[in-house]
This record gives sequence, structure tokens and C-alpha cells, in this order.
Amino acid sequence: MSNLDNMNPDLDMPDEIDFTAGKPNRYAQRNAEGTNVILLDPDLRDVFPDSESVNNAHRPLADLIRARSIRPLSFQTSGAFTE
Repeated sequence: MSNLDNMNPDLDMPDEIDFTAGKPNRYAQRNAEGTNVILLDPDLRDVFPDSESVNNAHRPLADLIRARSIRPLSFQTSGAFTE
């Protein structure tokens, strides 16, 4: 019997999956309020272990970008910043 044979056609989920012990998503409220989830590459995770460290590092850069122009910098495939 394949996994497809055990599927409930209404839910497209295998019948043996039990969600009765499931818990609400503790991040749902924050995500609904507009929080962005951004994945860091593995080589940056030791430098930026949490959202506070990422935000602290990016605030000065954001201030510089806002102060220099209305137009944000764009990053081209060459790796060079251009206006």
C-alpha cells in the first residue's frame, strides 16, 4: 500500500497523521503584524545569532541610505553598488 492510498481526498494528508497534540503557532501574531522572516547563510549565523544583532548591524546602514538619497542603492550581479 502506497502513501497515496492512505490519503484523505478532502485534506490531501495521510490518515495516520494525528494533529490532536498540535500547539498554536506562537509566532503567528507577530507574523500577521508584518514581521519579515529572513534566512541567514550559515557563515553569518555565528556573527548574527539573533534578530537583535541583525537589526543593530543594519540600522546604521539604513540611516546612511536614507540620508544620502530617496533612491536606495541597488546591488547588481557584478557585486558593485550603483545608484
